[in-house]
Amino acid sequence: MAQAPRILKTKVGIIGGGPAGLMLSHLLAAAGIENIVVEMREHETIRNTHRAGILESQAVSMLTESGVDGRVLSHGDEHAGIDLRFNGESHPLDFRDLVDATVTLYAQNEVFVDLAAARQRDQGDVRYGCEVTEILDMETPTPKFRFTDADGGLFEVHADVIVGADGSRSFARRQMPDASRQDFKVSYPFAWFGILTEAPKSAPELVYANSPHGFALISQRSETVQRMYFQCDPNEDVNAWSEDRIWAELQKRVDGPDGFELKTGPIFDKTVLGFRSFVREPLSHGRMFLIGDAGHTVPPTGAKGLNLAFADVKVLFEALDSFFSTGSEKLLEGYSDLALKRVWKAQNFSYWMTSMLHTPVGGDPFMAKRALGELDTVTSSRFGQQFLAESYTGWPHA
Repeated sequence: MAQAPRILKTKVGIIGGGPAGLMLSHLLAAAGIENIVVEMREHETIRNTHRAGILESQAVSMLTESGVDGRVLSHGDEHAGIDLRFNGESHPLDFRDLVDATVTLYAQNEVFVDLAAARQRDQGDVRYGCEVTEILDMETPTPKFRFTDADGGLFEVHADVIVGADGSRSFARRQMPDASRQDFKVSYPFAWFGILTEAPKSAPELVYANSPHGFALISQRSETVQRMYFQCDPNEDVNAWSEDRIWAELQKRVDGPDGFELKTGPIFDKTVLGFRSFVREPLSHGRMFLIGDAGHTVPPTGAKGLNLAFADVKVLFEALDSFFSTGSEKLLEGYSDLALKRVWKAQNFSYWMTSMLHTPVGGDPFMAKRALGELDTVTSSRFGQQFLAESYTGWPHA
């Protein structure tokens, strides 16, 4: 006889316990709204998955003002600008001067650590190592999902609302009926070869370099650990690259008459990061709602991924808070349209930055020259610099 599932009742069932799912869970709990979070990966797997993070000031405020640990302030690295480097020359953009804003470098796995600790501190119901196998009754007032835990136990969550926060390979998203949704996507013919290195900072701000040899990003993580990327083929084998070869490739892409030279050190992590632009419309079906990468992904060039996820969380939290306090579904019904306005602005910015900074695959000389003309236009105009700075540091939350 088949095992009968154990029934768990809550107000909001959240599929996915990364930063987006945990941030929503934290805000809901603070407002007295019961919720359960179910995550496929183990806590230590997420904690040890190195992912860069550039947080808009609004994302930082969501963490600090909601009572999450303040490590983002004590351990994060606030930045007031970036350098656009092309034709071997650097063109600094001062965000404070241009738009009175900054961003903070704080790795996504550190955001996860802080949020997971806050949920544990507040005795939140967060379950790791669990696989969601089925979503039921999305179009009813009591949607449900089933999952098995690490010990093989079968559970069924009964909720008023289900949220899919389970990343770019979202199981929740795949359960939405084909007839009620549309996908928009763009694939890119290149990827990023990323490294983590034990080295001092090579520059005070992030350097985004357009070169004839391909794009490079010189980023920071701390005083002693740095994150760097260079444009590569999506099928590149990281094991084929020695440390000397990696440093030579990176240096070649930032070389210029000013003698800019990278600070080098031992490399302890290498990865190839593929990326695409993707949006699911709508971000909801019945009583199920998508947030973060479950509903949309952007190339990392514009530093929008986690920030978009937190913006989704804010809009959905306010809608859920209204629903549970008043019974009105008005804000829930408007969630997708409101969230998508920001998503498409971020898609435009991310695509623009990506096309402007990367070397065209196939070596199209017209497109390469056009990108240089665009970079010159942006950096030689205060209005152009302000547009980039405003988009990079983030528009006001809805």
